[in-house]
Amino acid sequence: MTTEKLTAGHNLTSLQTFLLREESKHPHATGAYTMVLSALSLASKFIAARCRRAGLEDVLGSMGAENVQGETQQKLDVIANEALIRALGSRPGVAVIASEEDDEPIILSQDVTGERPYVVLFDPLDGSSNLDVCGGIGTIFSILQHDRRAARVEDSALQPGVRQVGAGYVLYGPSTVLVLTTGTGVQMFVLDPAIGSFLLVDDDVRIPETNKMYSMNSANLGQCDQAYRDYVDWANGEGYTMRYVGTMVADVHRTMMKGGVFLYPPTKKAPKGKLRLMYEANPMAMLVEQAGGKAFSGTERTMDVIPQEVHQRVPVVLGSAGEVDHVLRFLAK
Repeated sequence: MTTEKLTAGHNLTSLQTFLLREESKHPHATGAYTMVLSALSLASKFIAARCRRAGLEDVLGSMGAENVQGETQQKLDVIANEALIRALGSRPGVAVIASEEDDEPIILSQDVTGERPYVVLFDPLDGSSNLDVCGGIGTIFSILQHDRRAARVEDSALQPGVRQVGAGYVLYGPSTVLVLTTGTGVQMFVLDPAIGSFLLVDDDVRIPETNKMYSMNSANLGQCDQAYRDYVDWANGEGYTMRYVGTMVADVHRTMMKGGVFLYPPTKKAPKGKLRLMYEANPMAMLVEQAGGKAFSGTERTMDVIPQEVHQRVPVVLGSAGEVDHVLRFLAK
């Protein structure tokens, strides 16, 4: 297959067909990995359907409670979280589930035999506060191999991003888009609601090397280190444009498609950074690197960061390799 951009009109490769084709390349595959991705696909279709009807059903607005992050939970946060837990919980290959919305990982099996080989971490509904204004939202997920040598089963989730065996996100916008990597490049699928299937539209997503565009919440710039302020001053002087949605999935997707750099620096309010390493930074870093870009947390490669706890936060700089290098040049001073 060539790397020419595909459209559903010219290609009827479904996500399931793609996964089975990839599975056939591994003679000893058990099908467990395919089942995990199938569960994520099923849950995302359910979430997409609820999002489309959010204004017609009583699922908009706050639950009146906070999650473990101290953030106000939206009704659809809970719905999306439950959908993912139920879908993944029914798959025999999953040993541990960890969600941004829950205090602790969920142990599905005290597996020591290798029959449940995977750990799945996810942010069920990134940017959910944008729902009330019809803004883009998304789901982010990371897949690790279950580390049966961990002192506790739940500690199997505490592995650096470099050990990920898969990652992806689903963007619920005008189209429902699934962007996926299994470690051999990045593929993009679009949900065709007429047939209920994700169809392959790009079998080799490549992020442009450069583009004069940065994405960040500039309202926080005054709380950032001088290096980030110097970078923004330089970029503005070089004719860069700023694009910011406020949903990581939407902002990273635009960066993946058009190039540029996405920044979420540490601030006085969040000195360690705001984004979660395990649920957001690591999976996005894997996708960006597989597409030819770079991802850093400060001056350290994001996927090399050794996690200390499952809800750990880090700063993030990711995107086009050339644009990330510009930011790193200021951070190194």
